[in-house]
Amino acid sequence: MTLVMLRSNESQDQLLKRFRKKVVKSGVLSTVRRKRWFVSKSEQRRMEEKKSARRLKRRQVKTFE
Repeated sequence: MTLVMLRSNESQDQLLKRFRKKVVKSGVLSTVRRKRWFVSKSEQRRMEEKKSARRLKRRQVKTFE
């Protein structure tokens, strides 16, 4: 659980900004998004293979430019 305490002379906007940074850094949102739906092992493997292929293709395109 992410917890932030209000510092002296700190505005609500600054507090909220600090809280958002902590949440992003902790990876809570990415975990929630990833676990929102069940993905089978085979489907997960296929998605990772597609992601890897896209990454390799992007690297090859950058080297030719």
